[in-house]
Amino acid sequence: MPPRICAVIPVINEQGAIGPTVSRLPRDVVDHVIVVDGGSKDATVAEAQAAGAAVLVETRRGYGRACLSGAEQAACLGAEIVLFMDGDGADAVEHAASLTAPLLADQADFVLADRTGGQRDRGSMGAHQILAGRLVGTAVGALTGVRYRDMCAFRAIRVADLQRLGMVEMGYGWNLEMQIRAARAGLRVREVTLPYHCRVAGESKVAGSLKGSFRAGQRIIRTLVSVGLAG
Repeated sequence: MPPRICAVIPVINEQGAIGPTVSRLPRDVVDHVIVVDGGSKDATVAEAQAAGAAVLVETRRGYGRACLSGAEQAACLGAEIVLFMDGDGADAVEHAASLTAPLLADQADFVLADRTGGQRDRGSMGAHQILAGRLVGTAVGALTGVRYRDMCAFRAIRVADLQRLGMVEMGYGWNLEMQIRAARAGLRVREVTLPYHCRVAGESKVAGSLKGSFRAGQRIIRTLVSVGLAG
């Protein structure tokens, strides 16, 4: 029987974090786990496999590219729903059912975790991240009529709906592009307030450095302009 729900986790150098992330996923909710490795130089791949995940190596760089490759693999496996998350252990993956249940019950088409309204570990999010999410959410609301509270990577969508969105952003603007296109496509969007943790190990590729934050911010702004203003 093909997996009904497939988790897709893009990673680069998440040794120490990817194993606990995969292990915390409730396997009575998630049928299959695909870790998409973008060229790790540490033991990320071995750790993911030891935790029970299938590993897909993606040689083309880009966060969005890794997400798309994982989603394409899920589709090939026959999955109905794809569940995206980060591999650093910060997302409350133990609450995966909170995102997938509304899809299974046909109560929503696109469900995202909202980190800003729930219990957050001290230091898990900076004030600038919360503010940025609010500002971008307001902008998306003005453009599409759907106002988001957050841009959390932890999200669930039907594979068929994702394929219809026509995603093109292969960098850090992937999450925002999905939210804009989902709103424009008339998908029933729901945000679910969930806890948020500090990363388990390693350093963030985005918030961990000024350069990473700047590059991610550039891609997000570019996506907001190119996709949001495209009409």
